[in-house]
Amino acid sequence: MIHHLDTTTSTNDDARNPQYRHGDIVWAEHQTAGRGQRGHQWISPEGENLTFTMVVEPRFLPVGQQFLLCEALSVALTDTFASFGIETRIKWTNDIYAGDRKLEGVLIEHNYSGANLSRSLLGIGINVNQTTFDPSLPNPVSMAQLTGRRYDRREVLETFERCMLARYEQLEHGDRESLQHIYRERMYALGQMRPFRRPDGSLLRGAIQGVRPSGELILRHEDGSLGEYLFKEIEFVLPHHPLSE
Repeated sequence: MIHHLDTTTSTNDDARNPQYRHGDIVWAEHQTAGRGQRGHQWISPEGENLTFTMVVEPRFLPVGQQFLLCEALSVALTDTFASFGIETRIKWTNDIYAGDRKLEGVLIEHNYSGANLSRSLLGIGINVNQTTFDPSLPNPVSMAQLTGRRYDRREVLETFERCMLARYEQLEHGDRESLQHIYRERMYALGQMRPFRRPDGSLLRGAIQGVRPSGELILRHEDGSLGEYLFKEIEFVLPHHPLSE
């Protein structure tokens, strides 16, 4: 069920309320304290985009395999955009890119029960109809900019809901190898030699080979050796493409 709010601090904060159960979506027109990955703030003009959280309760999923839920979500988002004729790729871990531009962002928060997940909040922001962005943002883009048309945001949200529940069912029923294969095939910059930045600011070059079920990015370095990197151990150095008006 979709619950539509006018204003909230963060849809992830609201979705913590136990009144929301598995499959529920909390959608807000305006967030006063929206959050993104790596401590970033997510800002969206009211009425232009989608900012929402889906609640799932993956009690079947061990803590060590929680990245599989991230993969199911990422694949579902690419399915969603494909439904509207937009080809996208998954920038590890779960940003969705059209070309070299960011179309969507995710913040996942988990609760645990023993060795398994109990409840997960899938916080999502999709750039739908926005056509101008803060110039300090490196590479945003919207569905409207990509296609030249405006979208019914509820239609986009309901399409995501269907896609996500289908991929979640696939995960729950144990078809994990297929999900991992699709995630890998849709990865941004797969097989391309690219620069990456470590937390200390130093750079390395590598080509993405895939990702472990536990979430580590697998890179082939320039000397042919393989390395595995957790989130926050490495980040992309992205090309800069100023948006056309």
